[in-house]
Amino acid sequence: MNRFAHHGLLTICLLACSLELAIGQALAHSVDGHAGHTQAAKSTSSETAQVKFADVALVDQSGKTVRLEKDLVANKIVVMSFIYTSCTTVCPVVSSIMGKVQKQLGARVGTEVQLVSISIDPQRDDAKRLNDYARAFQNGPGWSWLTGSTQSVNETLKGLGSFSGDFKNHAPLILVGDGNSRHWTRYYGFTDPNILTRQVEKLSGERNTHAKHTAIAMEHQP
Repeated sequence: MNRFAHHGLLTICLLACSLELAIGQALAHSVDGHAGHTQAAKSTSSETAQVKFADVALVDQSGKTVRLEKDLVANKIVVMSFIYTSCTTVCPVVSSIMGKVQKQLGARVGTEVQLVSISIDPQRDDAKRLNDYARAFQNGPGWSWLTGSTQSVNETLKGLGSFSGDFKNHAPLILVGDGNSRHWTRYYGFTDPNILTRQVEKLSGERNTHAKHTAIAMEHQP
């Protein structure tokens, strides 16, 4: 093998080794930082859920103090997600799904329907950081992004069945429910926005049916 051919082969080998090292580092970062994310997002599932709302103060993206059940959930059909702003893998996808739900439901978001995203990294995600993050996904009113003290957020997450000791390994999760009937469903993984929208429509239909039956019963009262 002549000198030029040997030099070319050596260069190719060095490039290949560098590429292999870079890929290995990327995979290691993914496994180390987002293992739970990656595994949980591969498949989707859902289950009926019982939730409890902690009576604690939280803060929305505008800096306003709110209480989740009293100020956002009561009398609304709610679609709720759990994210943190420094996440670069699953959380932007979950927020994008929420954004598509908002687009599909249109003007109903902010009236009959409320969207909520809760940061699971409250130590870093203050109101300003959430507000900046929300701009990439939110289109219109009716979507609250919440943070607060670590204790308040943890109590909230525990009541909703979404607490994880290591927030980087939390499962992709979206809750859909009716603040009136307390019928809630947990959706795991990258759930199709159409499925979430259909669940909102179902809950809305059940509300209308219940209201109709109530009105008829009142008409027939002596």
